Amino acid sequence: MAKYKVQPSGRERFFPENDIIVSKTDLKGHITYANRVFLDIAGLSEDEALGEPHCLIRHPDMPRCVFRLLWDTIAGGSECFAYVKNMAVNGDHYWVLAHVTPTFGPGGDIIGYHSNRRVPRRDAVAKAEALYRTLLAEEQRHTDRSAGLAASYALMQRLLAEQGVAYDEFVLGL
Repeated sequence: MAKYKVQPSGRERFFPENDIIVSKTDLKGHITYANRVFLDIAGLSEDEALGEPHCLIRHPDMPRCVFRLLWDTIAGGSECFAYVKNMAVNGDHYWVLAHVTPTFGPGGDIIGYHSNRRVPRRDAVAKAEALYRTLLAEEQRHTDRSAGLAASYALMQRLLAEQGVAYDEFVLGL
C-alpha cells in the first residue's frame, strides 16, 4: 500500500458469502497469482498485483505480531488460520478468515505460499478485533519497531497461554 499512499477510509467492503479470495506468493511474499475476487475487492488490476509484496493490502490496524506468527508457521511447513483486516487501494477495509499454507515442490521443499480467504463470521471479527487492538497498542507503545513487535508477540503468546490455546485454536474457536 505504501506505493499508493492510501489512508484508511473507515468504510468496510464485503464480498459474497460463497466467494473465495485466492492468492499465491513466492517465498518472499510477492504475489504470483491473484483470482478475480482478490483483485476486485482490493481494487487492483492483475498487472498492479502481480510481483508486488502481499503486504500491499495490509491494513494499519493489523498488529505485526499476527503476521510474524503467520510467517513463522508457514515457513515452518504448517498451515495457519487467521482473521485479517485488509485494505483496498482506495482505503476501504475488508475482513477475511485466511487459511494460508505452504506450497511444496517435488523434492519436498517449500516453493511458495497459497492463501484462501473466506467471509468471516461477524461475532468472530469482533473478538479478533478486540485482541488486535490490544496487540497493536502494545506495539505502538514502543518507539523501537523491533521492540514493539517483540513485546506484542510476547503479549499475544501470554494471552493465548492464559486461555490454554495456540493461535490457530483461538481463531477456530471464535
